[in-house]
Amino acid sequence: MKLYFIAGEASGDLHGSNLIRAIREIHPDAEIRGWGGDLMHDAGAHIVKHYRELAFMGFLEVVMNLTTILRNMRWCKEDIATWKPDAVIFIDYPGFNLRIAEWAHQQDIRTFYYISPQIWAWKEKRVHQIIRDVDHMCVVLPFEKAFYEKYHHEVEFVGHPLLDAISSKPVDATEFRSAHGLDSRPIVAILPGSRKQEISTMLPLMLSAQTQFVDYQFVIAAAPSLEEEVYRRLIQASGAKVKIVRGKTHELLAVSRAGLVTSGTATLEAGLIGMPQVVCYKGNPVSYWIARRLVKVKYISLVNLILDRTSVTELIQNDLNPARIKNELEVLLHDTPERSRVLSDYTELRTKLGGTGASMRTAKALLKSLTH
Repeated sequence: MKLYFIAGEASGDLHGSNLIRAIREIHPDAEIRGWGGDLMHDAGAHIVKHYRELAFMGFLEVVMNLTTILRNMRWCKEDIATWKPDAVIFIDYPGFNLRIAEWAHQQDIRTFYYISPQIWAWKEKRVHQIIRDVDHMCVVLPFEKAFYEKYHHEVEFVGHPLLDAISSKPVDATEFRSAHGLDSRPIVAILPGSRKQEISTMLPLMLSAQTQFVDYQFVIAAAPSLEEEVYRRLIQASGAKVKIVRGKTHELLAVSRAGLVTSGTATLEAGLIGMPQVVCYKGNPVSYWIARRLVKVKYISLVNLILDRTSVTELIQNDLNPARIKNELEVLLHDTPERSRVLSDYTELRTKLGGTGASMRTAKALLKSLTH
């Protein structure tokens, strides 16, 4: 069996790696090739294009890099056509993946989508393209199944793979501190994103809080695909005193008192692990202006979207400033009613997302679909 995966971001690499391991448990001889990252490579995939070469975010940025994106699409189609897989597995990354899915469908190649594009937030008309071009869709958010049912389209809710990715084994805080040169002060986690572009915007603002909380130590969770110099330059320019941890994001979240988290999958990771957070986002003004007119959802964080209410504070664009960051973080660092409420909400969040086993359920659904 030959399976071609396409994941274009760090989160897709994580979920793709767990899906690959689940597939190999059932079908050890499966050949897996595709686009992804180090985690998928370590799980046994032959990676032909790393996601660090693909991460363009925002409307303006996509336009500026359109030539590169189109070249990547042509190369991807050629690679799939040459390798002749039994199926292509798409993981999120819709701007790229839906175009490849359309082409693959025209070539009579089986198409399997894991983690639905967020068409319930914007570009809802894409649902018709998905129904046409995707043979089997596995969704990971509970409200997505109902969304597709509006269009009389059956999809499979498998639960969220982060419940698999996050270890239930307790983290020894003393060992973690010792391993990373940390002292006994409470920890504030900083998750500035996974792309150079967003990190250059987010990290200086996040670091502005460090001098306001001298009784705490600030620790950055570095993206696995980026060199440390990206962070060092920004830290030096800010004058902040912080540590950098790489490859231990979940452990950092588990031992931190609270954190500043860039909008994205990391907000859900923080919620499932149980770290109170301030969700942060600031983008290119033109891209944000366009997004505000296209996106239909009330929230930017997955925690709030899944709970369908404001649980964690979201600081967006001009609201993301040093004064607001300080005030919101201070509320979460102390034993306040707000902190207690957030922690209580996280319990509900875990319940809504179902139990563990999403990766194995998805693997079984994929392999079953290939035999029918």
